[in-house]
Amino acid sequence: MKITELYKEFFESEKSGGIILIFCTLISIVISNMSFGNNYLSLWEVQIGGHSLIHWINDGLMAIFFLLIGLELKREINLGELSNIKNALLPIFAAVGGMLVPAAIYSAFNYGTSSQSGAGISMATDIAFSLGVLSLLGKRVPTSLKIFLTALAVIDDLGAIIVIALFYTKTILWTNLFISLAIFAILMILNRLKIKNLIPYLVGGIVMWYFMLHSGVHATISGVLLAFTIPCGCTSKKSSFNVLLHSLHKPVAFFILPLFALANTAILIDTNIGQSLTQDYSLGIAFGLIVGKPLGIFLMSYLAVALGFSKLSGDLNWKLILGTGFLAGIGFTMSIFITLLAFDNATVINESKLVILLSSLIAGVFGFVLLKMWLPEKPMDAEE
Repeated sequence: MKITELYKEFFESEKSGGIILIFCTLISIVISNMSFGNNYLSLWEVQIGGHSLIHWINDGLMAIFFLLIGLELKREINLGELSNIKNALLPIFAAVGGMLVPAAIYSAFNYGTSSQSGAGISMATDIAFSLGVLSLLGKRVPTSLKIFLTALAVIDDLGAIIVIALFYTKTILWTNLFISLAIFAILMILNRLKIKNLIPYLVGGIVMWYFMLHSGVHATISGVLLAFTIPCGCTSKKSSFNVLLHSLHKPVAFFILPLFALANTAILIDTNIGQSLTQDYSLGIAFGLIVGKPLGIFLMSYLAVALGFSKLSGDLNWKLILGTGFLAGIGFTMSIFITLLAFDNATVINESKLVILLSSLIAGVFGFVLLKMWLPEKPMDAEE
C-alpha cells in the first residue's frame, strides 16, 4: 500500500514525539516528588505578561497543536482516509463509539455528583502516545491499521474540541466572540478568493486567538478554525498548506507537547494513593479509558460493517480493531487538557491526572500485548 511522504513524516514525528512525551512525563513526576519539588511546581506559576507560564502553554502554545490537528483533519478529508465516504465511515463510527461509551461509563459513576463535569476526560485519544506505542511493533503493522488509528485519533480530537466548546465554556463575552468569528469569516473569504499567501491567515489567526482567549471560549479552538481557512492544495508539496503542515510537525512533537507534559504532569503522589484511585471520578476515568474506549470502538466499528456502511480492508480483522481500541485508550494530552477545564479543585485535578497516566499506561500495555500476539510475524504490506 502506498502512502504519501507527508503521512510517513507525520507518523515518524508522532512516533518519536511519543517516546519524548513518556520521558518528559517520567522526569516531571520524579522531580515533583523530590525534596525541591515545590520549586519545580512554582516554576510553572511564574508570571509573564500578566499570565502564568502554564497558562501561556495551555492557552497559547496548545493552540498551535490544535492548528496541526485541524490541518491533519482537513488533509484527511481532502486527500486521505476520510476523502472516501466508505473508508471514512469506519474511523468515524469508531471515534463516535470511542467517545460515547467512555462518557457514559464516567457518567454512570459520577451522575449527580460534583465531579460529573469530567465526562469528557475519557473521551479523548492521544495521537502521539498511541502511534508511538503502535510503532514499537515495527513493520508487522499494516499501513491500513496505522491510518485507521490516525484517522480515529484525529476525529476523536475533533470531538473533544467540540465538547470543549460546548460544555467547558462557562462565561461568554459575546462581543469578543463575535469579533473572533468575524475574523474567521474574513479568512474564509480570503480562502474563497484563492489567496494562498500564508501571512494574512497567520496574522488573522493570531488576532482571532486573542479575541477568542478573551471571549470565554477556550482559545485553542481558534487553532482548529484557522486550519480550515487555509487553502488546501494538498497534492502539491510546495503549497502553503503543506509548507505549514510540514513546518509544524517537529515543533509540536518535540517542543510544544513535551513542554505541555512537563507543565501538566507535575503530580504530587500522595502516600494514601489507594484512596485517590477509588474516588468516583477516578473510577469513571479509569473504566472509561481502559474498558469504554476499546468497547465503544469495537462495537461501533462492527456496527458500521454489519450495516454495510463500511468494510474492513483485506489486512485488517476484528482482533486488530480491538487491540487498536485499547491503544486509543491512551488519553494523556487531551484528557489532561479537559481535566484542567472540568475541575477547579486542585486535589481533584492532581488525582485525575494520576489516574489518566495510570489508565493510559494500562490501556497502552494491553493494546501492545494484544497486537503483538495477533499481528503476523512477517510484514503485512510494504510501505513505499
